[in-house]
Amino acid sequence: MNPELKKQVLRKFTYGMWVLATGTGDDLEASSVTWVTQVGFTPPLVAIALKRDTRLAEVVKRHKAFTLHMLSKDQQDIASAFIKPTVVADGKIGGIAYKPAPVTGTPLLDGFACWFEARVTEIVEPGDHALVIAEVVGVDASDIAAQPFTLAQAGWSYGG
Repeated sequence: MNPELKKQVLRKFTYGMWVLATGTGDDLEASSVTWVTQVGFTPPLVAIALKRDTRLAEVVKRHKAFTLHMLSKDQQDIASAFIKPTVVADGKIGGIAYKPAPVTGTPLLDGFACWFEARVTEIVEPGDHALVIAEVVGVDASDIAAQPFTLAQAGWSYGG
């Protein structure tokens, strides 16, 4: 297999950009994520691939819950901020205020058009990323008409 062509082909997947936040108390983490998909209606299930050797993956494994916040088209600056290591200070994560989500208690970040919270049901680790399968247990939106921000719009790539 041609490794460069493989990379180019696999980067053709369409990815939305989200900010995943997890943890409680002093054990908090948040990061931009892209490998997200729905995998079931009943119960409502999603799957997210997280790089295994990251603090984000470790905190998700410990707390077995998270919130996922949709980045809208005008939020590339926020996507960029959450690619860097997470800073938690003064009641903010990555400079964004938060409160506990109503069902899981994981961080619910301010300023996003829509979000959901989920409880992890299974984690599969077939390679360098863990596949986290979770049940959606709460949703809300401040602007359901907002258009999602995509990895392609950012001009970035993660895949291949």
